Amino acid sequence: MTETFNARDWSSQPPYLAPDYKSTPLRSPTKPLIPLPQTLSEITGPVYGHESVTGDDADLTRNGRRNGEPLGERIIITGRVFGDDGRPLPNTLLEIWQANACGRYVHKADQHDAPLDPNFQGGGRCVTDANGTYRFMTVKPGAYPWGNHQNAWRPQHIHFSLLGPSFVTRLVTQMYFPGDPLLPLDPIFLATPAETRHLLVSEFSLDATESGYALGYKFDIVLRGRNATPMEA
Repeated sequence: MTETFNARDWSSQPPYLAPDYKSTPLRSPTKPLIPLPQTLSEITGPVYGHESVTGDDADLTRNGRRNGEPLGERIIITGRVFGDDGRPLPNTLLEIWQANACGRYVHKADQHDAPLDPNFQGGGRCVTDANGTYRFMTVKPGAYPWGNHQNAWRPQHIHFSLLGPSFVTRLVTQMYFPGDPLLPLDPIFLATPAETRHLLVSEFSLDATESGYALGYKFDIVLRGRNATPMEA
């Protein structure tokens, strides 16, 4: 069967150069891009990590635990991954990483004056099921300051990486939370065209909420075509 392919609509995606996001002038292309043809080896290369994913990998409240529960508000993030024509994509590897509830990453470059949580490492992964559905258990990340401009704070967010059959199929995006007062002030969020920014914001879901334990949020990811989720350039 012949697959249809919809080219990415760049008018709905963030540009390489967004002057208010101060690091983009340092890394954005200064000359026209040169397309490199993909051969069979690039698009059918080895699967990156699908076979080694375990059940606890998707539970960030457990996979980094040492001697207790991580601090913060437990949340469930779930949704479906869709392809060009709206069909769900099974066997898609999703990886997430995030700050802890205090707004700090487990990384030597993060020197934010906020405590690290010994029971939270901030990373997880899972593979979509036959219906393209994924599910993560984690804690709600905190906002944190960053050096983009005076008194700059990043909204609460979770980074998503999606991998298909090879590394060249990797896409990266960010998920935000509804009602965050920092969204209208964030240059990264604002770099996405206004008409598609809502696609980066999750929806509260009572259906995904686990009674007495964790609130649920829904975040569907569309890779191409109509209503494609904005991805990081």
